[in-house]
Amino acid sequence: MAQKRILLIGGNFYPELTGIGKYNGEMMDWLAEDGNICTVVTTYPYYPDWKIKEPYYKKSFWFSRSYKATQSGAGNNIKIYRCPHFVPANPSGLTRILSDVSFCLSCTAMVFLALFKKKYDYIITVSPPFLTGVLAVIYKKIKGARFFYHVQDLQIDAAADLQMIKSRTLIKFLFLIEKFIMRQADMVSSISEGMIARIREKSNQPKICFFPNWVDTNTFYPIAEKKVLKEAFGFKAEDKIILYSGAIGEKQGLEAILHTAAYLKNISGLKFIICGSGPYKKKLEDLNVLLALNNVIFMPLQPADQLNNFLNMADIHLVIQKTNASDLVMPSKLTAILAVGGLAVITAPVHSSLYKIVDQNKMGILAEPENQNALTQAIELALNQQEETIRYNARNYAKKYLSINEILKKYSADMAAA
Repeated sequence: MAQKRILLIGGNFYPELTGIGKYNGEMMDWLAEDGNICTVVTTYPYYPDWKIKEPYYKKSFWFSRSYKATQSGAGNNIKIYRCPHFVPANPSGLTRILSDVSFCLSCTAMVFLALFKKKYDYIITVSPPFLTGVLAVIYKKIKGARFFYHVQDLQIDAAADLQMIKSRTLIKFLFLIEKFIMRQADMVSSISEGMIARIREKSNQPKICFFPNWVDTNTFYPIAEKKVLKEAFGFKAEDKIILYSGAIGEKQGLEAILHTAAYLKNISGLKFIICGSGPYKKKLEDLNVLLALNNVIFMPLQPADQLNNFLNMADIHLVIQKTNASDLVMPSKLTAILAVGGLAVITAPVHSSLYKIVDQNKMGILAEPENQNALTQAIELALNQQEETIRYNARNYAKKYLSINEILKKYSADMAAA
C-alpha cells in the first residue's frame, strides 16, 4: 500500500496491555512501520483497572498531544491525541454507556479540528465504542476519506443479551445508529465468522472482511522448562498451575473457577491463579474468602517482558465466557495461549464459531458454558491426560493463521482495494 495518512479513532490504545487497546496499539505501530503517517484520537489509558493512573491522571482532565516511536524505531512516529472522558469506578451497563458517550463527545472536538487540516486518506474506527463511527461518517462526507469500521465486540448485542441495558426502546435506537454507521462504511471488518454473519444479517453491508486478532509468534513461543519458570514466579516446581489471565469482567463468569477450585481443593499442589484486574475482581476475592479456599491466588497483570514466561509456566489455561458472549467475542487472550502451545480449557456452546474452530483444529478441551460440572470435568480431563497433540496443534495454528504480519498485510490490502 502506497503511503497514506491514516486516522484511528479508538477508545483504547497503547500502553494498555490487554484487550482492544493492545490490538489498536499494535495495528497502528505496524501501519506506521509500513510507511504510513498515523494519527490516533483516543482516551487516557484506563483498562482493565477502570482507573487512570500516573503519569496520565494529572493530564486526564484536558486534551493532550504526544508522539510515540514505533516498536522497531522504523517508520514515522505516531501522533496521539488523548481526550478526557468519564471512567466509572464500578462500571455497569448505564455507566459504560456514559463513559463511551463522554469520549465520543470529547473526541468530537478533535475530529472537528481535523476538518480544517490536511485530509486523512483513511479513517478507522474500532467498536467499542461504536458511536465513534458517527464521527467517521461525518469526516468521510465532508473530506472524502475512506472509512473502515472494525468490530472487536458487538457491543449493543452483548448489552442486550447480557441484559446490561434493559430498555428495548433504547436498544432498538442504538441498533438503528449502528446500522447507519455500517451502511456508510467503505468496509466493515470483524474478528470471527460468527460475528461477521451477525453483522451481515443486521446491516446488509456487502463489504465485510475477516480481520482476526493476532499474535506475534516471535514474542510468544513455547518454553520447555516449566519447573524453572514456576520457581521464578514463587511456586514450587511440582505445583500444578491452572491459570486464568486477562480482564475480570461480567461476561466471563469467573465465579465458576472458584467453585471448581473448591471441588478440587484436596488435590495437593494444585493452584488456581487468577491474574488480571477489572471491575469484578473484588467480587471474586470476596467469594474466595467466603469459600475459605487456600488453592486460589490472585495476581496482578504481568509486565509485557514477563508475559511469555508467565504463560509458559501454566500447565492448564482457562478461557471462560458466558453462553451469550461466546459468539460475540473471540477471546483475545486465546491467541497468546495458542502461540505458547498452551493446553486450554475453553467454554463455548456447540453452535458458536469459537467451538467450531477449536474443535476442527483439535487445539483445546471444550466445555459447555455456565455448566459447573462440565468445567470441572474438563479441567480434570486436562490434569489426567498428556495432551501434547493439543499443544502442538495450538502452536501450529498460531503460526499458520494468527501471525501479526500476515493478518495486517491482508487487512492493508483489503483497505487499498475497498
